[in-house]
Amino acid sequence: MYDLSGKVALVTGAGGERGMGRAIATRLAQEGADVIVNDIARNPYADRPLRLGSGQASGWGGLPQVVREIEDLGRRAMGITADISDSAQVDNMVRQVLERFGHIDILVNNAASRPGRDRVPVVDLEEDAFDLVMRVNVKGTFLCSRAVARHMIDREQGGKIVIISSVAGKRGRARFAAYSASKFALIGFTQCLSLELAPYHINVNAICPGSVDTERTDYIASALVPEGESLEEFRARRAREAAQAVPLGRVAQGPDIARMAAFLASSESDYLTGLAVTVSGGSVMD
Repeated sequence: MYDLSGKVALVTGAGGERGMGRAIATRLAQEGADVIVNDIARNPYADRPLRLGSGQASGWGGLPQVVREIEDLGRRAMGITADISDSAQVDNMVRQVLERFGHIDILVNNAASRPGRDRVPVVDLEEDAFDLVMRVNVKGTFLCSRAVARHMIDREQGGKIVIISSVAGKRGRARFAAYSASKFALIGFTQCLSLELAPYHINVNAICPGSVDTERTDYIASALVPEGESLEEFRARRAREAAQAVPLGRVAQGPDIARMAAFLASSESDYLTGLAVTVSGGSVMD
């Protein structure tokens, strides 16, 4: 366990029921931090495809439910809807946090574009689909990091910035060109930002998850399902294949990523910066 008592954390993309953002936000709260959670909508996955074997929607409450979970842990919490690719909305979000909590010690850049039209071969990739991935994944991370880093520098108390990249940011994959390019970019951004902020005692590190069981996997399956195979059959096959490709025998769950995020947000990582840490159960080892 880490002691994050008195710390204030902002976690973007935290409105999903099975998402990494929710897992990270609640883990930071368990460690003692007050947590602000953000997403583009109060319940960003309300329209997601029904999960395999489910006959009905989950009844998940989105950001307000995550806020309640954090408060049930005895921590202060706040939910803010904002488009992280819009600088005015990002600046307003940070302003709201500072007005209520006074400072930000930890930023977790977790929000990412929803997979769909971008998961095609490059020759079939539409410009607007490519732009959307870059705008959210890269520009959004830049805008949030810039806004929070400015505050951290002015406050002169250091800080922690965690960026969620991917193993796709270390190895390319067919039909993932836009996504992979954005995640490669985040690793480079992490390295550059870590060098710039090191004199201010602000650590910047990236996490590179492998396959993670989140709502996003439902959208990925919907985008990639081949002709002649049902969506349910394709989801089940992809799940089996993904697990078989992991030496530890399973795909990751949100808490697996949250454990690394909590470490990087804590004082235990004070001498680490500029890293891109793979969390993949052994499927990728660089």
